[in-house]
Amino acid sequence: MMHKTEVKINVSQPINQPGQDFYGLGIAPKILDILERIKFKVPTPIQVKAIPMALQGKDVVGIAQTGTGKTHSFAIPMMQLLAQKNGMGLVLAPTRELAIQIDESFQPLARAFGMHTACLIGGAPMPPQVQALRRNPRVVVATPGRLIDHMSQWNVILDEVVMLVFDEADRMFDMGFAPQIEKILRFLPKQRQTMLFSATIPKEIMNMASKHMKLPVSVEIAPSGTVAERVTQELFIVKKEAKIHLLGKLLKQYHGSILLFSRTKHNAKRIVIDIRKMGCRAAEIHSNRSLNQRREALEGFKSGRYRVLVATDIAARGIDVTGIELVVNYDLPEDPENYVHRIGRTGRAGHKGHAISFATPDQKADVQSIEKLIRAQLPVSMHPEVATEQFSSHSHKGQDKKFHHFKKQQGYSHGHNKTGSRRRFFKR
Repeated sequence: MMHKTEVKINVSQPINQPGQDFYGLGIAPKILDILERIKFKVPTPIQVKAIPMALQGKDVVGIAQTGTGKTHSFAIPMMQLLAQKNGMGLVLAPTRELAIQIDESFQPLARAFGMHTACLIGGAPMPPQVQALRRNPRVVVATPGRLIDHMSQWNVILDEVVMLVFDEADRMFDMGFAPQIEKILRFLPKQRQTMLFSATIPKEIMNMASKHMKLPVSVEIAPSGTVAERVTQELFIVKKEAKIHLLGKLLKQYHGSILLFSRTKHNAKRIVIDIRKMGCRAAEIHSNRSLNQRREALEGFKSGRYRVLVATDIAARGIDVTGIELVVNYDLPEDPENYVHRIGRTGRAGHKGHAISFATPDQKADVQSIEKLIRAQLPVSMHPEVATEQFSSHSHKGQDKKFHHFKKQQGYSHGHNKTGSRRRFFKR
């Protein structure tokens, strides 16, 4: 029987004091040796709090800023549990890229224990994944849709899962993924350990998640919506047609790697063309690109072959690329919480980073929603060579509410597509 009772631990200050290391967290000596070899020396605050709780067998909800080491907060306890008992660990992730990254993080630990992993993601051929499943993997990392594909063909049976992890839990429990999650949960053993991790977990998501957990302990290193500590932010208010001109000026001002976010995949394609005309190497990553194209773009961005990576929010969650100098929100995100995930791509693991957002004069309400979430005001900047504007007194938000109200009266409701990122209307 699942219980909704919640024990909450709030930690607002950094807790990895000088001299803090992985010793004393309850980690087995063999795993400590592996961490030493891969040069993991100082645990992050979320690791300090989550790992001991998980090793005690508790269900854990981990809330921490993006880029603070959430993956190893569940990878280490999962490997230690699997080394001690039979069973399988299952990690669910919202995007292909995040699933691949998680699987890569498990590799050093899994190899040391002679364990196999399987990464099940859509857009990739089924046969290699079937072969990986036939090797009896102890850890399966998957996106929900592809996992259900394999379940329906009896390629994988989940009755031996002893630990379940939801990474980027807010997106996983978004209404667009809820039916898939519920279907998977029906095939899982009731007696299991469950963990959720994310930078943002709204209260309604916490309530839904707690239905599937036993007395969950909430480890909150920073309040939901907190941005990375060393990321500076600024806002430019410009007309839509002036955005590309301002971007050109920023490309001359900043010389490092730049991750740029577009709200739509069609606009992302146009932006890449414009950036290339400026003489900069750029690539795009969104749902219209094949898995191989997305991998090539991401690897090219990591290696420096592409200086600018233009992405939709599919890349905002969990993509670990070190050394990004600047994040540009060319379009403000549809969901304010995605702002936190977007700018978390820079300033990772304690390094400095910077984020610049473009807002049009009618987006005052959008900016206020972001500022409310992050509990800070975005500093407004002006560029001497680009015409800047001020927010108009009337935002489009009021019109949007009327539109949604009209649609509701007409018998429509809004939902999400497969990525959970683009809203559309459909008849009930």
